[in-house]
Amino acid sequence: MSDVQRKWFYLLLLSLIWGSSYILIKKGLNGFTPFQLGAVRVVLSAVVFFIIGGKTLRNIGRKEWKWVAISGLIGSFIPVFLFAFAQTEIDSSIASILNSLVPLFTIIVGFLFFNTIFSKKQIFGVIFGLLGALLLILIGGAINPSQNYWYALLVVLATVGYAFNANIIKTKLKTLSPLTIAVGNFSVMFLPAVIVLIFSGFFQVEVIQGDFFVSSLGYVLILVALGTCLAKVMFNKLIQISSAVFSVSVTYLIPLVGIFWGLLDGEKFVFKQLLAAFLILLGVYLINRNRLK
Repeated sequence: MSDVQRKWFYLLLLSLIWGSSYILIKKGLNGFTPFQLGAVRVVLSAVVFFIIGGKTLRNIGRKEWKWVAISGLIGSFIPVFLFAFAQTEIDSSIASILNSLVPLFTIIVGFLFFNTIFSKKQIFGVIFGLLGALLLILIGGAINPSQNYWYALLVVLATVGYAFNANIIKTKLKTLSPLTIAVGNFSVMFLPAVIVLIFSGFFQVEVIQGDFFVSSLGYVLILVALGTCLAKVMFNKLIQISSAVFSVSVTYLIPLVGIFWGLLDGEKFVFKQLLAAFLILLGVYLINRNRLK
C-alpha cells in the first residue's frame, strides 16, 4: 500500500473510531464523574502503551522529551477531561461537530507559532468556521434549555490543544515513530492521571458497586483500545506521512458518525444545527483547499 492509499485508509478508519468516541464518553459518564472517566482512560491507555512499546522510550532524545511532554499534556491529557466535562451538559453529536474546529485552529496555531503561511481564503475559512460554531452553540442552547451550552466552550478549548499537538508532532517530533511518541506522551501523563484517579473517589464502594460501574467501565475500555491507543498511533503516523492540516481533516467525517450515534440514542438535532455544521465544514474546506496533498 502506497503512502497516498495508506493516508486515506487511516483517515477513514480514524473517522469511524473517533466519531464513535463521543457516544462512548456519554455512556461512560453514566457511572463515572468526568474526573474519573478521564483519569481511568489515561491510566489504562498508559498501561497498554507501556506493554506494547515501553522499550521505545529509549529512542526519545533529551531535547525531544520537552516536546513529547507538551504534546501529551495539551494533545491528550487536558482534552480528555475537557470533553468529559463538556458532555455532562451538551449532546455527544454536538461535541463531535465542534471537534471539526481542529483544522481551523491548526492553521491559526501554525501561522502564529510555526511559521505556516496564512492565505486570504483561509481567513474567510476561519471566520465561517467560528461563526458556524457560535450558531451551533446558540441553537443548541435554545432547543435544549435544560443544558448549559457554555460547556461547549470546553470542546472548543480542547480543539485548540489538538491543533497545537498536530503542529508539534509535524515540526518537532517528525523523527520519532508514532508508537514512540504515543508511549512518551502517556509516560508523562501516567502519574498525574493516577493522582487524579485516587482523589476522584473512583475506588469508593458506592462507585464500584454502582448500577452503571460495569457498563461504564466496558465503554471506557472500548474507548481506550480503539479511540485512544490504536487511533493515537494511527493519527501520529497519518501526520508523518501527510501534513498537519490533512491529518486533522479527519474531522470532516467525524460529525457524520457522531450525529448518527446521537440520533440513535435519542438526541435532538434540528435542521438549523445542520446548517451551522455545514458552515463549520465550509470553513474547514476553505482552510484546507489546495493543501490536501
